[in-house]
Amino acid sequence: MAITWILVANASLAKLYANYGPNKGLKLVKELIHPESRQMNRDLVTDRPGAIQSSPGGGYESHRLPKEQAARAFAQELAQEFYKGRTKQKFGRAILVAPPNFMGMLNAQMDGGTEKLVSARVEKDYTKAAEPLLAERLGNCICL
Repeated sequence: MAITWILVANASLAKLYANYGPNKGLKLVKELIHPESRQMNRDLVTDRPGAIQSSPGGGYESHRLPKEQAARAFAQELAQEFYKGRTKQKFGRAILVAPPNFMGMLNAQMDGGTEKLVSARVEKDYTKAAEPLLAERLGNCICL
């Protein structure tokens, strides 16, 4: 049976679990923390000269808030983790669990090969759920 990687994430915390088959439970593989996503927008912006580039008309080049940019960077980091795992054949199937906004960011960053291995997406924030509760809530997805 193929190993299933389960990513439970939000914009600032991700837990990567592995499932080795039915009734085997979840094993925490890695926990990733992205403290920048927890900061306030004002704390992510500096007032040093040259920190914010503007277009010739004086407007901002980026319309994204700094906190959103930090979340997108974290989504990219997580997608990279899945890419590495896939290319090293560490899993054969994947399940993504994240709040809707962050799920969209993750989906945008996943490469095509990894995307094909995603068998389920759950748009919930279960980052604070204990492993037994998480396994129960994802039971239908895991046993596919």
